[in-house]
This record gives sequence, structure tokens and C-alpha cells, in this order.
Amino acid sequence: MGDARIRRLVIVGGGTAGWLTAALLARALGPQLRIALVESAEIGTVGVGEATIPQILHVNRFLGLDEDDMLRAVHGTFKLGVQLNDFTRVGESYLHAFGDLGLPLGLTPFHHYWLRSRGRPGAAGLWAHSLNAAAAAANRFARMDTVPNSPLDGIRYAYHFDALRYGQYLRRHIAPGVVERIEGKVVDVRLRAGDGYIESLLLEGGATVAGDFFIDCSGFRGLLIEGALKAGYENWQHWLPCDRALAVASAPGGAMRPYTQASARSAGWQWRIPLQTRTGNGHVYCSRFVSDDEAAAQLLANLETEALGDPRPLRFVTGMRKQAWSRNCLALGLAAGFMEPLESTSIHLVQSGVNRLLAMFPDRHCDPMLVDEYNRQTRFEYERVRDFLILHYKATERSDTPFWRQCGAMEIPPGLARRIELFRRTGMIFREGDELFAETGWLQVLLGQRIEPARHHPLADALSDQQLDHFLANVRTLVGRAAATLPPHHEFVARHCGMPAPAEA
Repeated sequence: MGDARIRRLVIVGGGTAGWLTAALLARALGPQLRIALVESAEIGTVGVGEATIPQILHVNRFLGLDEDDMLRAVHGTFKLGVQLNDFTRVGESYLHAFGDLGLPLGLTPFHHYWLRSRGRPGAAGLWAHSLNAAAAAANRFARMDTVPNSPLDGIRYAYHFDALRYGQYLRRHIAPGVVERIEGKVVDVRLRAGDGYIESLLLEGGATVAGDFFIDCSGFRGLLIEGALKAGYENWQHWLPCDRALAVASAPGGAMRPYTQASARSAGWQWRIPLQTRTGNGHVYCSRFVSDDEAAAQLLANLETEALGDPRPLRFVTGMRKQAWSRNCLALGLAAGFMEPLESTSIHLVQSGVNRLLAMFPDRHCDPMLVDEYNRQTRFEYERVRDFLILHYKATERSDTPFWRQCGAMEIPPGLARRIELFRRTGMIFREGDELFAETGWLQVLLGQRIEPARHHPLADALSDQQLDHFLANVRTLVGRAAATLPPHHEFVARHCGMPAPAEA
């Protein structure tokens, strides 16, 4: 049958998605594959991403990166979770904290014991049993895999960083000679006669870039996957109605919080992310309910420090490609779809897309069954993330603006409706397959959005009242003691990964 191995792979688009893809493929496939990355300095990248989730640590370890060195280069800080303000009611706040909550007993998840304790004398809130939440509340951080002399897991964390700098950092750490960077703007995509596979790219100026397999990291426009292959796009704006964002940096200042803040506004929400050299801010909103000028005014009025420029606009349509893999082209990043940044999933979706590609790496024929399986798994992942984000909007008690009234009244996907009702009736949550967000994530958002279970698991009744009180109090004691040993977040950053002070003139 001849040698059908893929010998040359071409990535279109740089930025975080392109260089993350290049770095992972270069590390995994090494010299057996020639990789080219085509990007143009004339074409800007979105580059507003500043927050991540803990799975990014797997990327850095796989690539052999030094975490402290990386964080210095990207002006990074640490992230213990997301604080969500005013989503359920104005004035209310909760934390979606990374990591475990309490300890399970046998096969019964911890939260059922906590649910049973509600209404008892001395009952404490759910987040009093979370080390991440306790550390976040005190603005403390340190690397801690396990809590010493206890069965509790330690701190689980992610990063805040400058996403553009992260992409460039990855580029510098690719082994020399493995990835060829080609400067140029793609003006035409040439398809092979007969099967419509991509054969080559024509660049401005006449140069041609041929390849066996192509990865589209060209952003929203989807230059290859949509422009050439017409894969189609599935619009989810009826569930996730925000369609615009404004991003602006402000001066560093105030507490260097080890968590992202997301605060609901009249027709969307605003993020606040502390970096070492600035604070990242943005306003994600629905243009049907608020004008661009009003959205910008809300953003600027709610900055903690002075703005360092004018807000940069971004327009988007939430959704995903109907086919992330079509023929010999795979889309990643914004070319594959867009989920608004409320839970910081964008970089992870690139990471997981590359992982799937490596697991299913094809030959030049790109077996249709393999393509279908990749697209099936991708759809499952995107739809589960979508449902998790919808929950933040649907489960609101706000009726003070037309936007929030619409969100509370909207029809939602049947799978999400079933999950909410199961939790409301039984307190039970079941993770489906390899979906991104685990039971603890769903639990915190469900409870944070005031969805209260009618009962707890019957097995949680195995403890006496005295045993239950002792168990929960012991967890809280361990959490409180561990959190108290952590240094202030800003001190840990300065000591381990702080940027050097500028030289005096």
C-alpha cells in the first residue's frame, strides 16, 4: 500500500493556540515529523486570555518547563478558583474553588454529609471545608500537594498570565530545528482534485506551503476549516447570549488575589485578573441589551486602578464547528469554537484537542471513522462545557434587568435540565465520561446559584449526630490550620517567580 505516514504538518496561525499546538506536537512526535507554522505579523491575535484551569500544569510538565521561570516570563500569578459575584442575587458571592471539598467516607461523597448537617447547631458553610477556599479568602498561596499529617489533598491551582507572552515562551522552548516558522499571509487554499483534501497554501507574494495534514489555528475566521472546507458552525447564542467583549489593562494595585473575579453586570459580567505588572479587566456582554458605549462606561467605572489604555473590542458568536476535523484539516482554538471565558476553558480546549489528535493520529488517508470519532468526542466535551456555563446564567434569581430576566426564563438543553432536577431532588451529581468539570465543580456552582437539594444520600445517615459533627469539625480544623501556614500570595510570587526590579536610571 506504500508509505502513507504523515511527513509534513502545517499549522496556520500563531498566537497561544498555534504555538501551544506546535510545542505539544514537537515534543510528542519530535524528528519523525516536519512541522511548519505559518503566521503573519500583520494579523493580530485575540490575546485577551489571562486565566487558566489546573489542567495546564500537565502541559508544562509534559513540555519540561520550569514553572517559576515560565511565570516570570509571562508576568504570572496563581489561581485557586473563580469568585462569582452578583450572578444569583445582587450582593451575593461564592467561589468555584479548585480541588476537593472535605473528605468522602467510603463511597459516599462528602457533600452529602454536609447536606445532612444543614440546620444543626453550629453548622458551617460548604466552603469552610475547602482548603482552596480558605486560602483564597486569606489571599494566601503555596505549593502543597497534601496537607501534612492528614488525609486531605493539598492546594490545586492554575495560573493568571499574559497569554501572548505564554505563546511566545512556548515558541522559545521548542527544540531547535523541529518547527519551521514561516512568515506570510495565506491568500488561497488549494484543494486536491477528487477528494477535496488540502494540498497547499498560497502565501501573499507567491510562495507555496505544501503539507500532508493541516491544523487551523487562524482564529474566528477559520481560514481553512470554514473558508476552504465549509465545515459549518453551530450557534449557541440562544443559550449563551453574550456576543461582545471589551478588554482593558489597569495599573497593578490592591491585594494580589489568588483567584479570578467575575462580577455580573446589567447585561453580562466583568472579569478582574491580577498579574504581576498589571490587572487584566474585561466586560463580556450582550449587545442586544447594552450599547458598546454603556458597556465601556460600566467597565471603566468598576476598575480598581487607573486604566492603562482604551478598551479593546472583540465580537464573537458562542458555539462550535459542526466538524472540528474535516478531511485532512483539524481546527483548534477559536477556529474550532468559542466558549466565553467565564470558567477559563479556552486554552484547555486547545490542550485537549491536541491530546485527542495524538491519540488518534492518522495517516495521510485520514480514515473517516477516525475523523468521526474525534468529532464525536470533541462535541461531547464542548457540549458539557457549554452546559456548565449555561448553569451560571439560567440559575439566577435576578429580575432587575431584561437580560437577567431572559436568562432565568430561557429553555435549556435537556441534559442540563435533567442534571439540575436530579440534584434538586436527591443532591446527587454524576460525572459523565471524561467531561471537563468534576462533581465538585458542579456542586459549587449549583449551590452557589441557590439550587438546594431536597435531601441527602441515605448512606450519610450511617453516622450518629455526634459522629457527624465531629467529622465535619475535624475537616474544618485541618483546613484552617493548613491555610494558616501558607504565606501571603504576593510574598510567594515575589520569592519564587517574581519579576526582577527594573534597573535604576
